Amino acid sequence: MRLYLVQHGKAMFKTEDPERHLTAEGQQEARRVARFVAPLGLRVGSLWHSGKPRAAQTAEIYAETIPTEEGPTAREGLAPEDNVALLRDELAVATEDIMIVGHMPFVAKLATLLLTGYETPAVIDFQKAGIVCLGRTDDNRWQVEWIVTPELLPE
Repeated sequence: MRLYLVQHGKAMFKTEDPERHLTAEGQQEARRVARFVAPLGLRVGSLWHSGKPRAAQTAEIYAETIPTEEGPTAREGLAPEDNVALLRDELAVATEDIMIVGHMPFVAKLATLLLTGYETPAVIDFQKAGIVCLGRTDDNRWQVEWIVTPELLPE
């Protein structure tokens, strides 16, 4: 089972847009990463996002190249300060690959908890619109398989 963790793309400041939709650059970076991983043929059983516009938009962009059974779905418990331990238990028994588009510090805490058993200090420096792929081993441990960030890719 693989877990793909994505920090949403760059969003507008609250003063520009109180709901904080993605900027044009944020959309562009998410599309660049999505196109880059498309040849890998990723498929996920679920693509969850927090429901906040910036996460929902990022999830929609990834869904253009990564097929899902249900399409992007807003899900409770993925807000920036939500409890990652609740999701850890669900992921321990999941059988299908899952992509989660969320926020800092949530995605960093979740990755750190899965990899080390603790929520802090963060072991991965998440980048907006980047993907961190974690794989669960046969003995139910998690490991980093790969990371792709917009900064690594040509414009």
